[in-house]
Amino acid sequence: MPGGEERLIERFFRPLVSDPGAFGLRDDAAAVTPPAGHDLVLTTDAVIEGVHFFPGDPAQAIAKKALRANLSDLAAKGAEPLGFLLTLAMPKSLDEEWIAAFADGLAADIKTFRCPLLGGDTDATPGLLSVSIAAFGTVPAGKMVRRAGAKSGDAIVVSGTLGDSALGLELRRDPELAKRAKLSVEEEAYLLERYLVPEPRTALTNALRKHAHAAMDISDGLAGDLAKLAAASGVSAKVDVAKLPLSAAARKLLQFDPKLIETICTGGDDYEVLAAISRNAFPAFEKEARESGVTLTEIGSAASGEDVAIKGTDGQTLCFKRPSFSHF
Repeated sequence: MPGGEERLIERFFRPLVSDPGAFGLRDDAAAVTPPAGHDLVLTTDAVIEGVHFFPGDPAQAIAKKALRANLSDLAAKGAEPLGFLLTLAMPKSLDEEWIAAFADGLAADIKTFRCPLLGGDTDATPGLLSVSIAAFGTVPAGKMVRRAGAKSGDAIVVSGTLGDSALGLELRRDPELAKRAKLSVEEEAYLLERYLVPEPRTALTNALRKHAHAAMDISDGLAGDLAKLAAASGVSAKVDVAKLPLSAAARKLLQFDPKLIETICTGGDDYEVLAAISRNAFPAFEKEARESGVTLTEIGSAASGEDVAIKGTDGQTLCFKRPSFSHF
């Protein structure tokens, strides 16, 4: 890592600080006070070269992906961002131009999502680039939306579209796939961008707190994360594959190769919200989401029991080689 750590902090990261509790990054820790009557919500996620992004991906995109993965977790819990800590482990091959671009990407999202940098650590590593973020949010006391809480009869809903990021990864791995599937330049670019930079559904926080019985973000794929939510809630869940919201680009790829339904359902990195909500509350939930610019789609229902199934167009349960993304 070029130069001294203090010099890098002074040049690239201290200018990002606005919260007085960060003490200008000149102390060993930060101090924050949640608003009165609120709980503190904590989450952490890391992105690692060769696992979550490719060597040579834009530094700005890497910074945004690292922060947004955490903001997605907070959003699904109904939490408003309060701030974050950053741990950046950099190979010595990275120069100050790269660090400046990384800081620019981080600065843009700090402003967009109003989530200030509170502190962290910078290290040199002989290994691969790693970015770890611990994010903090607040919810009114006792109102965090947990995975547990789904009830029999609830509608299972998701935000946005599914599978775009995983399909973008497929395009990165197979550069000729877009041409074979006759994707337009715009369709290919859309999927590649969805892989590079997720869109956390922070606009849904209020509606989730008001209406959802249970929620989580979809980071490891719909099939696996639906199973986690159902298990935590003690319910079964059935989803209809025909109801899954897909982008035009994803639909075109799926028409070209129907086997890609497994990638769409298990590939991960959607960073959309998966929620269980009573059918009576769904119209109000959907209206509030639409007014905030987020599309919601009902894809199935919860019931008593333990089974979790994604049903194909023939009514048969789809079987996947790998139910969700896993690091292990």
